[in-house]
Amino acid sequence: MPKPLPLLPSHPGGRAAMTCRYRCGDACFHEVPNTSGNEYVGDVISRALSRRSVLRAGAVVGATAAVGAGLAGPGAEDAAAREATVAGHGHGHGSGKPAKGLRFTPVEPNTADAVTVPEGYGQNIVIRWGEPILRGAPDFDPARQSARAQAGQFGYNNDFLSLLPLHSERHRQLLVANHEYTNEELMFAGYDPEAPTREQVEIAWAAHGMSVVVVREEQRTGALRAVPRHRLNRRITATTEFELTGPAAGSAPLRTSADPDGRRVRGTLANCAGGTTPWGTVLSGEENYNQYFANAQQVTDAGAAAALKRYGFTEGASERRWERFDARFDLGKEPNEANRFGWVVEIDPYDPESTPRKHTALGRFKHEAAQPRLTRDGRAVVYMGDDERFDYFYKFVSSKRMRRGTGAEVRRHNLSLLDEGTLYVARLSGNSPAEEIDGEGTLPEDGEFDGTGRWIPLASGDRSFVDGMSAEEVYVFTRLAADKAGATKMDRPEDVEPSPRTGRVYVALTNNTDRGKDGKAGPDEANPRNANKHGQVLEFAERGDDPAGRRFDWRLFLVCGDPEDPGTYFGGFPKDQVSPISCPDNVAFDDYGNLWISTDGNELGSHDGLFGVATAGPQRGRVRQFLTVPRGAETCGPVVQERRVLVAVQHPGEVDGASVEKPASSWPDGPGRYVRPAVVAAWPEDGGRIGR
Repeated sequence: MPKPLPLLPSHPGGRAAMTCRYRCGDACFHEVPNTSGNEYVGDVISRALSRRSVLRAGAVVGATAAVGAGLAGPGAEDAAAREATVAGHGHGHGSGKPAKGLRFTPVEPNTADAVTVPEGYGQNIVIRWGEPILRGAPDFDPARQSARAQAGQFGYNNDFLSLLPLHSERHRQLLVANHEYTNEELMFAGYDPEAPTREQVEIAWAAHGMSVVVVREEQRTGALRAVPRHRLNRRITATTEFELTGPAAGSAPLRTSADPDGRRVRGTLANCAGGTTPWGTVLSGEENYNQYFANAQQVTDAGAAAALKRYGFTEGASERRWERFDARFDLGKEPNEANRFGWVVEIDPYDPESTPRKHTALGRFKHEAAQPRLTRDGRAVVYMGDDERFDYFYKFVSSKRMRRGTGAEVRRHNLSLLDEGTLYVARLSGNSPAEEIDGEGTLPEDGEFDGTGRWIPLASGDRSFVDGMSAEEVYVFTRLAADKAGATKMDRPEDVEPSPRTGRVYVALTNNTDRGKDGKAGPDEANPRNANKHGQVLEFAERGDDPAGRRFDWRLFLVCGDPEDPGTYFGGFPKDQVSPISCPDNVAFDDYGNLWISTDGNELGSHDGLFGVATAGPQRGRVRQFLTVPRGAETCGPVVQERRVLVAVQHPGEVDGASVEKPASSWPDGPGRYVRPAVVAAWPEDGGRIGR
């Protein structure tokens, strides 16, 4: 087994202090926004009837096999049948040939200032920050940056990635990337955080948002290359016009002096992970948007002030001082502007002239991601995590059904699918006595952390299910509604993804070092460790094979950390045969149904990386590391295709004390060059398939 490197001192969550400043506004150093008195899982457990989970002995497979068959197409029935023969908890698994798709030599934990891939794999840079996308955009020149240039160039800090087919052009695909945030100290020589210039601020506005760029495949390798100035290429920034849609559009909390109708918003911010829809669009979650706004203390209305506090808005100036150059970022002047961020955004990457949308029906919180699936009758179901300590995970079920076809009318209909439906929040209960959850990660007597769950309805259309809140208030202040509904407080729910083969859903719970502190929630069966710095992955199956249903069964698939730590768990697989993994963040699936996990803030002394793990069969739980990223970087994306893997290398060189003048990394272009976030492709050098 690869030995984890020695633990190194770090900021909470394994991040540099610089990352916390620029990405989330030092959220971990502020009071936890969720101070609600709703029940914790542990409170529910202590009153629960003693019973054994229906997930035991593969029952979760029985609850999901038909879903997998309905969604995955030919071959899914065989896969489900094979999986049904395997004990669901995985005990008794051992060594042997790795699962298909994961047959590579695992990368050892390391601190190399490089992207390290398995032996026999090649890699290339697909596109870097500042490379031209649009016609008329210049090549990147760090000494001659401008807002106009950046608005036509690939943005900063690429996060979520989506690759879509481009059937009209052979060997080409359409890449969509989120640009979560900017780090001005690594972008501008001589940057003064107390006195940014207007030009620097406007460049940062242009570096946020999303990029759409055509990429071409090299046939002799798995490399991808960006195609600059293609007609489909597009930049979406912090000033691009968006349309607010759905039941809360036009409501009073969304109106501002610049938009008295409450239906048009300038820009998107803090775009973290996202999703790709079955109808060919891309979703993007607005996450840590609160950090961009200043002067929350100047909001005197008691209700508005309480809502701002629940969403993590703080007093005083913002980190980037944008309020000096645009009054909409000053809450004392425009208190409703903040309510226009925190939504799931949808763009049509095939139409560069289309107006992107912000979907109010999906609720407002710190959206990490949004990955849809379809019910048997064609309704869209979107799972979503709220990335905050002690916050919740949600789902949305559309009222309309997706239509098949490519015509303009079909396209318009499908673009409205997320405007009408029902919004739910999850409440979990465990099946073990409270005294068996010791806060150290010790498995309860039944050998698993598992239980049942309910989807609690919050609102549907103009109907609210939350006492004392209108439907519009539920959508705009969803955290407050979920508090009232008694949702389960979780350890930072980030990406939530359904398996296209089995229908089971996986929730990345990144970490929560506040778990068990004085006055904070203690351990429970879904969040079983105090001071949880490594995180876990939760797996659940909707009851009755119905993604629109109201009940589910859950268990912890992975309890991450050092395999030699007795408080870790790898799906029941022997722990001496797995790669160490810490702080799961984004997840994706390959064609074999393996789960791929990127990490953010590795607390095991190694750089962040990308890991693959089988979710079924005798290799279930066998985590294998595929790559690591450079110094200071986070692994984002990922996209796993038959012959290549894509990752977004975000914030390389983001190490405390680093600057343009004193870089902490020389990636990707070597010493003397700017450190630049970039998208990387990796592929088997023999031209074969990933992991075969």
